[in-house]
Amino acid sequence: MEIGFSLCAVALLALVPWLGVGEAGGYFLFGVILPYVAFATFLIGVVYRVTKWARSPVPFRIPTTCGQEKSLPWIKNSKLENPYNTTGVIGRMALEVLLFRSLFRNTKIGRMDQKVVYGSAKWLWLGGLIFHWSFLFILLRHLRFFTEPVLPLVNLVAGLDGFFQIGVPTFYLTDAAILLAVTYLFLRRVALPQVRYLSLSADYFPLLLILGISLSGVLMRHIYKVDLLRVKEWAMGLASFHPVIPEGIGLFFFVHLFLVNTLIAYFPMSKLMHMGGVFLSPTRNLANNNRMRRHINPWNYPVKVHTYEEYEDDFRNKMKAAGLPLERE
Repeated sequence: MEIGFSLCAVALLALVPWLGVGEAGGYFLFGVILPYVAFATFLIGVVYRVTKWARSPVPFRIPTTCGQEKSLPWIKNSKLENPYNTTGVIGRMALEVLLFRSLFRNTKIGRMDQKVVYGSAKWLWLGGLIFHWSFLFILLRHLRFFTEPVLPLVNLVAGLDGFFQIGVPTFYLTDAAILLAVTYLFLRRVALPQVRYLSLSADYFPLLLILGISLSGVLMRHIYKVDLLRVKEWAMGLASFHPVIPEGIGLFFFVHLFLVNTLIAYFPMSKLMHMGGVFLSPTRNLANNNRMRRHINPWNYPVKVHTYEEYEDDFRNKMKAAGLPLERE
């Protein structure tokens, strides 16, 4: 049911600009107003969620660790698995964000001769890594539409991405990579019963939406071709707050654009916000120096305590009559 709902939702989203632009002529609505609304929603939503996370109290160090903590000088500690200073935390976060280190060590559980066994599970790590890096390369490539002159980094990324010069126009490697990676991540959720049981519409919808964006982008580049000069003119108009809708830009472009706007607006309220949440997770961004220094909750307020000595004084006779041991006679 969740799969069908998500698939229908993405199909309807693709149909909306087809009718809204092709039949109703809403070029300004879909080409100017909705992109601004989506970007404003993205900014406000991201700032709100990041600020909310940043204000959450974390009185104690609670990092997730799986290595030897730093203690005595003659005991070798694990600098990345159990960092005790800022340098170690930066290294750990860099490996996590750039290479998905914890996902690389993920294992699958099975049974062999009535025994539980653990095996390698690297396909999920590889699919996730390819998807995220391809998405980043594609995002950087699209910056050429919004800058003049084009940034050197953007030209470098585009050159590396189209290194093999397959076809005219160039078929970028990341276009194929993201289609394969998203398809694998989607089919994995459908094919594995354990994962399918845990999956909701909030898991299927972003995957199908990104798949729709990638597929429409590839079709628009190689089959339903649009004039890139007109797209550049439109993008520069938005970036300079002097929006224009060039004539003959193509209907398929608005389908692709509307799906992108949907993803941008949906981003802050979805699980995709793990992009910002990973940097604010206290289980990741804190050094484990609990043995090196004492951490006291700054929000603790003075409370009246009742010590054991006072408890024993209050009930001494009853405890003695019951034969309970006393610290003081």
